[in-house]
Parts: sequence; C-alpha cells; structure tokens
Amino acid sequence: MKGLYCKPGDQGDVKFVSQETNVPTNIGDHQVKVQVKSCALSPVDFKLYEDLKLEKEHVPVGREIAGVVLQVGPKVSFFQPDDEVVGILPLEAEQSGLCSVVVTDEYNLVQKPEKVSWFEAAAVIKDGLRAYTALHTLARMAAGQTVLVLDGAGPFGVLAIQLANYHGVKVLATALSPEDQKFLEELRPSVARVIRVWGSKEDLVDSCLEETGGLGVDIIIDSGVRLYEEPEAQRHCPHKHDLLTLLSVGGHWVTTEQHLQLDPPDSHILFLKAASLSFLNDEVWTTSRAKQGRYLHILKDVMDKLCTGTFRPQLEDPVPLYEATVSMEMVQRKQTRKRIAVKL
Repeated sequence: MKGLYCKPGDQGDVKFVSQETNVPTNIGDHQVKVQVKSCALSPVDFKLYEDLKLEKEHVPVGREIAGVVLQVGPKVSFFQPDDEVVGILPLEAEQSGLCSVVVTDEYNLVQKPEKVSWFEAAAVIKDGLRAYTALHTLARMAAGQTVLVLDGAGPFGVLAIQLANYHGVKVLATALSPEDQKFLEELRPSVARVIRVWGSKEDLVDSCLEETGGLGVDIIIDSGVRLYEEPEAQRHCPHKHDLLTLLSVGGHWVTTEQHLQLDPPDSHILFLKAASLSFLNDEVWTTSRAKQGRYLHILKDVMDKLCTGTFRPQLEDPVPLYEATVSMEMVQRKQTRKRIAVKL
C-alpha cells in the first residue's frame, strides 16, 4: 500500500515521494481501521513539526480524511464496521491520508452524514474547525456584531462568512481578484460589503469605517499580515497598523500570522480600545486533549451544517489519486488553494 510523504530539503525545498506503507496487523483498544475514500491536500507546516519536536525524515501528507470503518478495537464505543466517518489525523500520525487504509484513534473521527459526499466531507472538516475556533472559541461572536474576513473567497474565508451569517453577524470581506469579488457578491446569504484590495482598488480602513459609521469592526479574521513594507507579492495583506486602526472598542483581532510583532505603541492602541488579540492555531485541538469533548462536538456540528446547507464550500474539481503528488506540490507552493484527492 502506497502513501504520499514529503521530505524537507536543505534550502527550503520540499520533495514529495510516494512510498510503501504497512498497515498495522493488530489495532489498539480504542483504534479504528478506516478505508479512505477522500483526502484533502493542505500545505504542510514543517516549522510546527519542528516546534513540537515531531520532526520526521518523511512527513505524512493528507490528514483530513473521509472513509468507511473496516475494523474497530475491542474498547471502541463510537463506531462499528461499515460506519461512514470523517476526521483529522493527528500531527504524530505515521500514515499518510492518501493510503488506502489508515489506523487512528476513535477520538479523531466523527460520523459522516449520509447526505454528505466523501469529497465535501474531507474538504470542509478542517476549515470548518478553523472557522469555529476563530469565531466561537476565540472571538466569542454574538448577533449584531460586525466581522471583517480577509480573503473571504478562500476555503476558510467562505466558511467563516457563512458561520457568521448564520449567527446574525454583519460580514465585510476582502476580495483578492475580480473572480473573488464576483463570487463574494453572488454569495447567499449576502456579504454586507465586498472590499476590493487587488491593485489598491479600495482603501481597507476607509471602507470599514464608512460601513460601520466610524466605529470600526468588532471582529477581524486575517489571512496574513504585513509587518513592514514588504514586496509587491504581499500587498494584498493589510498592514498591522491598518487592522489596529479599524478595530472597534472592545473588538477582537484573530490572526493567523504566527510571527506577528506588536511594538509598545501598537499594544497601547489595543489598551486604549480595550481590545484583544488571539492567535489562530487549530492544531491545538489535536496536540492537547484538554478539550476533547468540545473538539468532537465542533467536528460533528461542522458536518451537520454541511448536511443542512449552512456550509456551502467553494471547491475545485477533485483530483484522482495518481495526480495527488503534482497537486500537492502546487498546494505547498501556494500556486493553488486546497485540493481534494478522491479514490476512483
């Protein structure tokens, strides 16, 4: 059985290789053997593996999976053979999600609704978790607030918009291209305002303050931040000072920028506004079991909202397994957004 693995190079290069993997003959008391039907291809964060002391010569690729239960351990209580499941393999997993069969703890999986396709389940499970973590766990959103979602047409941004709309939150979103703008303007429930940031079409701060009557937005969810005057390639990312300016009194900024630096004047602005800052790292759910019950509840609710149509992801066509290596190279280089490999 073959799986896809990546090996970091000496100069930041990444090599993806397909190699044979053995499935454990005996499974643990609380483990489940799953036949994989679909797997999401997302960028691999090698720095996170290094920080958590999980470096490996070959890092498994593809952690968001959907499939059918083949066998369960003697103490498994959540599942039985032939159940359809979806979940996220932990960072310490030895097997690639692109293997035909994987073994994992039952606590990493939830039931997949019958109406949800394999393709959609694997595509949405992690971005849905990120949206919940950002808006519920970190920002504590409430009806009547205003949220700014940067890169609203991205896989994560779309679900964040739809989750916020579901809870009665007014949504502003940025578009990085004319295609993204068209998609966001046609999204239903609608986005209150789509802000064009490619080619300096609109000023982000002015647009947000105009839309909120000068009060600023209650919640910001970014997709990257410019710390300095960086090359043109990063111009679509707002400067940290812009986000501090458009944040409201008592507002909350949820950032994906792990190297964000706040100077004393920046911290003083947050103090004057009684505002707060949180770092979005959804991997904490699997690296720490402190809130295991809440984690599984979120995964189940993500699937329920996908089943009922609250979540309607923007997805590219699935790729067959034999194209997974090429697709993963493009995803890792950020030449394309998330791709989903399906078993033909």
